[in-house]
Amino acid sequence: MRSQPSQDGDGVKIQRIHDFGGGLDPFLMLDELGSDSPDDYLGGFPSHPHRGIQTLTYVLHGGLTHEDHLGHTSTIRAGDAQWMHTGRGIVHSEMPLTDSRGLHGFQMWLNLPARDKLSPATYRDVRSDEMPHLIGQDADLIALGGRWRATDGEAVEGPLNALAGNGAVGHARLAAGGVLNLETADETLAIYVFEGTLTVADDTVAAGQLARLEEGQTLLLRSEDGAQCLILAGTPHREAIAHYGPFVMNDMREIEQALSDYRDGTFTGQ
Repeated sequence: MRSQPSQDGDGVKIQRIHDFGGGLDPFLMLDELGSDSPDDYLGGFPSHPHRGIQTLTYVLHGGLTHEDHLGHTSTIRAGDAQWMHTGRGIVHSEMPLTDSRGLHGFQMWLNLPARDKLSPATYRDVRSDEMPHLIGQDADLIALGGRWRATDGEAVEGPLNALAGNGAVGHARLAAGGVLNLETADETLAIYVFEGTLTVADDTVAAGQLARLEEGQTLLLRSEDGAQCLILAGTPHREAIAHYGPFVMNDMREIEQALSDYRDGTFTGQ
């Protein structure tokens, strides 16, 4: 699956992969924001609503400032992440910041199970020094969330431990000749390469591609010239998905209710 150019917010240019049909369940979407031209992103994402999902935003260069109706105000910079459990509803904005290398980051959407779609909204940011590293051969994995185990038995757990669907997200970095060997038992397992070329088992995955892997296989990553990727893992909800703009529910009646609640001002009622 290859990422496709798109725009969101106030004209922000992104590369997007999405599957609202359940093929990456519990994940729904992965956006890559990356440019050294401020005109591509400085419009940012002005105030907008969400219901029924979690978002995880991770920044490699530049930064993002978050504000929401709950009173949270936070800025994340290179290496930091922010997690938002939208539940019943949250209204927020995300405005980009730049550094000498421009802006480069990711936002993932995770679907909430039906039982949690109308739960209270919450927010958390995580700093880079809170994220443990799992070390390979000229390679490492930064654990944003979930538990990760190397084949030699070493294990780490990322600070974001409440991702929907027992979700786990890791950032793998391989130098030239690097090798990272992980044990996995997740039914949903996918790798998005965003720099270089990666050999996953016997398959080659290039930058801008997402590979969906088989359940429970040993995950052997190698790169001849160096590469970076995100690894996504989790347990599917196996529930119906209804999607409209920033809302993800289980049927269109619930989508219509979300639209009505947003119009009449009851959207964020807890």
